[in-house]
Formats: sequence, structure tokens, C-alpha cells
Amino acid sequence: MSKVVRRMLVTALLVVVALSLAAPSLSVTAQDEPVTINFWHAMSGSRGEVVQAQVDEFNAANPDINVVAEFSGSYAETLTKALAAYSAGEAPDIVQVYEVGTRTMLDSGAIVPVMEVSGGELDQSQFVRPILNYYAIDDELRCMPFNSSTAMLYYNKDLFEAAGLDPEQPPQTFSEVFEMGRQIVDSGAAPYAISFGWPAWILEQMFGMHDQLLADADGGRTGLASEIYFNSEFGVQVLTEWQRWADEGLLFYGGREYSANDPFIAGEFAMLAQSTSSLGGIENAVEFELGTAFLPALDGYERTGNNVVGGGCLWTMAGQTEEEYDAVWRFYQFLSQTDQSVFWHKETGYFPATNAAVDALEEEGWFDENPNFRTAFDQILAGNDTVASRGVLLGDFVIIRDIVGAAIEDAVVNGVDPQEALDAAVEESNQVLEDYAALAG
Repeated sequence: MSKVVRRMLVTALLVVVALSLAAPSLSVTAQDEPVTINFWHAMSGSRGEVVQAQVDEFNAANPDINVVAEFSGSYAETLTKALAAYSAGEAPDIVQVYEVGTRTMLDSGAIVPVMEVSGGELDQSQFVRPILNYYAIDDELRCMPFNSSTAMLYYNKDLFEAAGLDPEQPPQTFSEVFEMGRQIVDSGAAPYAISFGWPAWILEQMFGMHDQLLADADGGRTGLASEIYFNSEFGVQVLTEWQRWADEGLLFYGGREYSANDPFIAGEFAMLAQSTSSLGGIENAVEFELGTAFLPALDGYERTGNNVVGGGCLWTMAGQTEEEYDAVWRFYQFLSQTDQSVFWHKETGYFPATNAAVDALEEEGWFDENPNFRTAFDQILAGNDTVASRGVLLGDFVIIRDIVGAAIEDAVVNGVDPQEALDAAVEESNQVLEDYAALAG
């Protein structure tokens, strides 16, 4: 029986106990129904089970509120549905939106900033710095941090050893990826050396960790960005290296999201650059010794920035009643409690959002016993806090990431010149930004 299932069973018992003990004095009666809060999210599978476990526990402890969690499809589908529902006057109270939807949500007119929802009570200092930095605009949070992640390198220690490599010494640079990858393939340990999940996001990570600005207007943080820099000298160098890995038979192209996970688990390649949110699932599925490491750096550049925060945030939709906003704030407070943040991290691999949760995990020795979970956390705190490393905010970023993903695919699968591929992607993306600016006013 999984921890999530056990927790859900315990929660069910809590519901029974809470109702039986409180029945004589409950303020909620047949004439006074609980305040219903609709919460749309994009967490499927085991992650969805964890969300439901937290919702059930909150509802058990707060019988005057009924949070209804609903899986609304992919991140992109959830964002689109929420804004369409708002236009129709049928918006949920809370919607989970991934980080590339941040600029869209800010400009939508469809949200109420979380500080306003809290009545000014929200203590922003409780959140881990890189998470706060990404979602704070003019130093004020607009949404409630929830499922934050970044990308890191997963590697198969057994394959490293089979290839004659030190399993405790993963590559730190692109050149080491190439050299170790060559040895892995030539030795017959695995058919390929490395693959990526979310390649366009990994390229964004490269810009952040090397402190390379990705767009004008300070990465879209001091105004609407009108120009992106994926085709800069730095960006072209990164993609040129990736193309070289593909040409040499080292890079396995695994699609634009999570499709590379399964062949990595099956041992078809030794290294995977992927979201930290995959850690729990990968650890549970592999039959080899799993290692994790920082994303390798491009030779000739220093790793001076932070890796960029990904994942999602909880946005409060406009048009609700004061009673509903009070209930939303109580739910947010519950999710940010130390035990809830710790539970979320352990069950999913997403970051513990609060400093108190990090301290609690340190005190119990969690990171010492589970060093793979520590890797990603150390990585986002290792660099300097700069404009570039806070992450870029772009209008219609969802579309732009898809455009850039297609350019990467052209380079590593179809052999298109990296400069040509990125120039075309930037031209198309800049038009997207221009169209967005015209609509956003």
C-alpha cells in the first residue's frame, strides 16, 4: 500500500471522527452548506492522487469548506480552459498554471493577486528564494507557490560502471558528456549516451545557469518583451553541441516532454536531462542504481546563475465572493504548512516550497538518506540571483516554447544548421510577441 493511499485512508477516518465529534456544535447545517471551492489542476496519475490526499485532509479539518479538485488536462489545456471559463463567467476559484503561463495570467485581467486574497497576511519570506524570485513581480507574489521544479541530470550508475567510468563522477561539462558518452556507446554498455525531456526548457535552463539574458525588458520583467535571444552566440553554441552529440550517435531524441523517461528506465541510454518532478516516478521504476547531478555546463562559460524554476503556481480567479476568497486563503495556508510541504515534496519530487519545510527535512536527515532529492535543491541555490537567472516571462510563452522545441528537433533530428534553425524560431517567436503586445495593450 503506497504512502498516498495510506494517507487517503487515514483522512477518510479523520472525516468520520471529525463529523462525529463536532456534530452537536457544527455551524454547518442542512440550511448552511459548506463554501465550495473549485480547484482545477494538471496533475495526473500518482501526482493527482497526492493532490486529492491533501484536499481530502483539508476538507476533513475544515467542514465549513469543500474544496473540489478536478483534473483539467495538460498544463496548456488547463490554462486555456480556465481563461475560457472566466470569459463565460464560470471560472474555478483556483487554477494551477505552469510557469510559461505566468505572463498570460498577469495580463489576463482574470486573477486576483494572492497578497490581496490573503488580506495582506501572506508572509512572502517563508518561500524558498528562487521560487519567490520567479513568481514575484515588483517584489510581490501574484500566485501561491505550489509545485516548483527545475531540471537536473539523471544517470545510470550501473551503465557508467559497465563502461569503465566512475559511477560517482558524473559529467560536469558538455565536453565531459561527449567523452563519457563516447565511452558508454563504444563499450556497448548502452545504445545511446543521453537524452532530454522538455528540450526547449533545457535550453532555457542553459541561459539561466550561465547568466545569459533570454529576452529584452530584463527578460520580460520590466515590461512586455519584444525580442528573444535564443539565436545569440551562446544559444547557437549550445544547440551546435547537441547536434554534434546527435551526429555522433550519442543523443537519443526523446520528444518534447516526458517521453524520454521510459527508455531511460529501460537502460537505452545512460543520462537524462529531465525535470526534478520525475524523480519519484523514476526512482520507483528503475532496477539500477540511480544517480543525479547538476546539469552540465557549456565549456568556456561559467556557471554563475541559478537554474530556472519550472512547475506551476496556484492562481486565484477573479469574480468570486468574499466568502470564497476567505476559504481559498485558508486552503493556501494549509498547503504551505510545513507538514504539507514536506509531504508534497516526498511524494512527488517537487521542491518543498517553504524554508521551514527545508529545515524540517534537513533535521530529520531526509536529504542525507535521499541524496537524489538534495541535488536539485542544491542546484537552484548554487548560483547568483541575477535578472537572467530569475527566469524569463513572455507573452504566449506556451507557443514560443513549442516553436523553439521544433527548432531543436530540426537541428538534432533533421540536421538543420543550428544558427538557421534558431534564427527562424526567433523570427517567428518575435512575431508572436508582437501580436501578443497588440492584444495585451
